[in-house]
Amino acid sequence: MHSSLVVTPAGLPLGLSAVKFWTRKVVKGTNELKRRINPTRIPIEEKESVRWVDNLVATAALLGESERCVHIGDREADIYELFCAANDAGAHFVIRSAYPRLVEHGTTKTGAEMKEVRLKGLHRVTVRDKDGAPSAAVLELRYRRMLVLAPVAKQKDYGPLALTVIYAEERGTPKGRERISWKLLTDLPVRSCEEAIEKLQWYALRWKIEVFHKILKSGCRVEESRLRTAPRLVNLIATCCVVAWRIFWLTMLNRSQPAVAPTVAPTQLELQLLERLAPDRNAPAGPPTLANYIVKIARLGGYLARAHDPAPGNIVMWRGLARLTDIAIGYSLRADNVGN
Repeated sequence: MHSSLVVTPAGLPLGLSAVKFWTRKVVKGTNELKRRINPTRIPIEEKESVRWVDNLVATAALLGESERCVHIGDREADIYELFCAANDAGAHFVIRSAYPRLVEHGTTKTGAEMKEVRLKGLHRVTVRDKDGAPSAAVLELRYRRMLVLAPVAKQKDYGPLALTVIYAEERGTPKGRERISWKLLTDLPVRSCEEAIEKLQWYALRWKIEVFHKILKSGCRVEESRLRTAPRLVNLIATCCVVAWRIFWLTMLNRSQPAVAPTVAPTQLELQLLERLAPDRNAPAGPPTLANYIVKIARLGGYLARAHDPAPGNIVMWRGLARLTDIAIGYSLRADNVGN
């Protein structure tokens, strides 16, 4: 499954704009096949990577106003046909570069050109190592607008594109983690360090899709399904996608807009049950907000809600929502509703 998640610049997930399912015909020997066949000479329609183009086209058709959308992708999305598809749709993109590309007249590549670019500025970020310990990293920023060419085998079908190459590389060698080295390609112009940092922050939102998939796999446990046919499995995953998004959405909505009314998310029955199952330890000042009920849901999932605890995360949210759903179903089926 290849899915496209729509998020705001603040990181709030709005839902899925496209999902593509496919079955791999050849499972073994794919690496050996790449050694014998030049992938750049195979039409995009015959490769699995066409899913990137299909999802971009489907997203543009669904959302409209393509010029407002910026498509984010990791190194797997460094596909020239994808760049052209975004250009044709009027959409924008920020993609992590996987390898140097031909530029100008085809006599040099992006890597060689970027070596000649002077340092434009520094950007300090906080990162965590494999143990979760925070540390500061200083990134050196370089960027340049270039005319990027299609791979030689595809230049007769795809013309050149004016793209901005952004390099953000960490100074020094850190301990306990890999050195940060981001090389991005975007169709958007970058005229200042502030605009370059903005593109880095947009690319950092790509991790949201990984969180969504974690909820789908670990929270909804779709990989543990024992369904035997593809259509049934697709139906199950489609339903679980909605559930996984709702969990993710509630978690992030609590962090970005905690003061909204509680009726934005839970049903009236869920609100009534939460009042009984997780009563407030201290009466909140003013009318209750969504944040109050999010904490109640998280408490059902094991969240301690101590004064200095961080906001509830996805794990306690999916545990709490699962328990709340079971209780709500049981409450709806109680004897005085269905009779004797």
